[in-house]
Amino acid sequence: MAEATHQIDYVEVKADDIIAERTHGWEAFTKATTWGIGATILILALLYLFAG
Repeated sequence: MAEATHQIDYVEVKADDIIAERTHGWEAFTKATTWGIGATILILALLYLFAG
C-alpha cells in the first residue's frame, strides 16, 4: 500500500481580513432584515385594506 503524503500550507490570517468580512456580512444581514420587515408591513397593510 502506498503512503499518503499531504502538504499543508499555513497562511497567516490577519484580524483586519476577518473583521472586514464579518462587517460586510453584518451589513448585508441588517439590510435584508430591514427590507424584509418593510415588505411584511406592506403586505399586512394591503391585506388589511383589501380584505376588510
